[in-house]
Amino acid sequence: MAPTHTPAPSMEPLSARIPSDLYLWLAQLKVDGATTNSDKLRVLLTQLKKQHDGALDYVAAHGWARDLLVRQRDALVRIEGESGVHSEVLAALFDHLTAALALALSHELSDTASAARLEDALVRRALNMSDSLLRQAATSHAAAYDAGVVRRHAGATIELALHLSSVKGT
Repeated sequence: MAPTHTPAPSMEPLSARIPSDLYLWLAQLKVDGATTNSDKLRVLLTQLKKQHDGALDYVAAHGWARDLLVRQRDALVRIEGESGVHSEVLAALFDHLTAALALALSHELSDTASAARLEDALVRRALNMSDSLLRQAATSHAAAYDAGVVRRHAGATIELALHLSSVKGT
């Protein structure tokens, strides 16, 4: 039996009038795999359709979430190159935020069991992020743009962890 060939969808023209500031923004927007405004609209509409349809699997959702932060990540690379300072704290936060958003986008919620699975995955991710931050707080100088940032904000979490360990030990 010969393999079936699925024809490519036909391309339909789309015409729209948009404000000049939006047009200029689109013209300057960097979209992977797209150079013209038409290409950019195709890519952006495809991403929006996937998001709307809930068709994002974890890998696709992770890529989309990473793309949302590309401007900030690129700026950090520039800052690091200029200053010679790297923030493990900020890098870890971006990684955890990307993964958490991907988890939320890629889980279909249809009943309490699926909600419980998402809850479990997000709590695990959030506590992994807390572990990463607490490891930074445990060092004498966090690898961060502001060496005291983690310790300054970790007090309540540390108190709760100490309380939890004393309750657990009784």
